[in-house]
Amino acid sequence: MSCNYNATDINTLARRRAGANLGFYIHASVYVLVNAFLIYLSMSHDRNWHFGPLLGWGLGLAIHGFKVFMASPGSSIFDRMVETERKKLAA
Repeated sequence: MSCNYNATDINTLARRRAGANLGFYIHASVYVLVNAFLIYLSMSHDRNWHFGPLLGWGLGLAIHGFKVFMASPGSSIFDRMVETERKKLAA
């Protein structure tokens, strides 16, 4: 189930995937830093309101990670889905 890419396609895909990976890592870093501060702020005032932002933003981060690592062009799941669709359309 391998796709045939030429050198230009490989370079473009590699640059796009590297940019997506970097974007996710930046998102994850900001998530950790901001939420660490929110936890500190919440706990220093004897409150537990930090769970809302932690869980809400965490869900967004998980979706972002799924999109980057599982459902992006060049990932094995994406390539398998494309191949399945090609077979359906060819039949």
